[in-house]
Amino acid sequence: MIQVRFAGLGGQGILLMGEILGEAAVLDKKYVGQTASYGSEARGSACRSDVVISESWIDYPEVTEADVLACMSQGTYDQLSKKVNPSGGIIFYDAQMVKATPSLAVKQVSIPATEKAFSEFNNRMVANIVLLGAVVKAVGLVEEDSLLKSLANRVPPSFLDLNQKAVRLGFELGKI
Repeated sequence: MIQVRFAGLGGQGILLMGEILGEAAVLDKKYVGQTASYGSEARGSACRSDVVISESWIDYPEVTEADVLACMSQGTYDQLSKKVNPSGGIIFYDAQMVKATPSLAVKQVSIPATEKAFSEFNNRMVANIVLLGAVVKAVGLVEEDSLLKSLANRVPPSFLDLNQKAVRLGFELGKI
């Protein structure tokens, strides 16, 4: 079983990241539990999306101790980075949005998701998809084809091409 948590601010696409990953895991014939939490303001307040992926039945669908944490805001990084599995957990963070704490006892990976989304596509709105692709590639959470199929099911057709390019960029950045 692997416990994945995406965290950031409302409006950054955090919930969408969890939905896409969860569906991709189902397409890979895995068991999935998924929950989300967000502030009452929706945009601009802290939010998270938890995805539990397993080869067998899942007893509890929420992340208790993240094996993978992907953060897109400083506040959620500060709050959740200490709740990562100390034996083998990994934190991914958006290099432009988060200043990491080097003293943490877990592996941390800086991904320039927002920077690359803007420089490559002139669109910061796909930074979440860049980060998602990087996390999936680096950890091997699901098959890349499954992630692309899930993306096609979750993103409006008018934005699909841009998002497919963003996830592929993420795959490149996730080769760590």
